[in-house]
Formats: sequence, C-alpha cells, structure tokens
Amino acid sequence: MKLLHLLNLSLLVLYPVAWAAPLMRAGLLPLFGLGEISVLTGLRSLWSTDIFLALVVIAFAIVAPYVKTAGLVLVHFGKLPARHAKVFELMGKLAMADIFLVALYITVVKGIGIGRIEIAWGLYLFTFCILASLFISWKTQQSPSLAKN
Repeated sequence: MKLLHLLNLSLLVLYPVAWAAPLMRAGLLPLFGLGEISVLTGLRSLWSTDIFLALVVIAFAIVAPYVKTAGLVLVHFGKLPARHAKVFELMGKLAMADIFLVALYITVVKGIGIGRIEIAWGLYLFTFCILASLFISWKTQQSPSLAKN
C-alpha cells in the first residue's frame, strides 16, 4: 500500500510536468517547422478564441485529474473517508476524455493530410498519469485497510 501512496504522491508532481510537456509537434505543411503543442500552450491558444472550450479543457485536463489525485492522497492518509474514492474514480474517467480528444485530433489531422503531426513524449507522460491515477483509485477501492474508513 505504501508504494501506491508514493505513486499517487508522485502524480502531484508529474501532472504539472505533463501539462507543460509537448503533447505533439504540428505544422501546416512538411516544408515548415513544427510547433510544439502542450496542454498549457493549447489552453492559451483556446482562451483567445473559444473561452468555453478552454474552460472544458481546463476542467478535464487540469482540475479533474489534480483534484482526484489530491483527494486520493487525503483518503490514503485517513483525512477523508474511503467512500469518497468512488467520486475520485469518476473524476479520473473524466480526465480520460482529454486523452481521447487529443487522439481524435491527431487522427483527423493525419487523415486529412493537410498538416503534419508528430506525437511527443508529453502525450505519453500525460496518458501514463491518467492511467496510473485510474489504477490507484481502483486499488484504493479494493483495499481492505481503507474499507473501514
């Protein structure tokens, strides 16, 4: 269980790194350079064109996974009852929506053939964080030591 707690605590550091890390490199034509796109640069761009969509991305990509991780830290250290872990698991599933949207965006752009996209290491890190968080919440719910909380 200690390893699970450490992994969850490490996500509090890894999430901000994943938000700043490049998810992909994109360019209009193969002749031009590729610009790196991260969660944060994407949000900055969205904020100037579509505030509602920017708020949705903030909710799915930043708030949901971070609140979920912080909430599970509180459950692990006995500051919140274990029954709250179910709510945090749902928040983690909402965060998976962001991964789906990025994958859909990459598939559409590659399918059209107008631009060029290369996957960057930040997408893998962000995906790892989301999947690790889902695994942690699943293991937390199964833990007999937390069931009595």
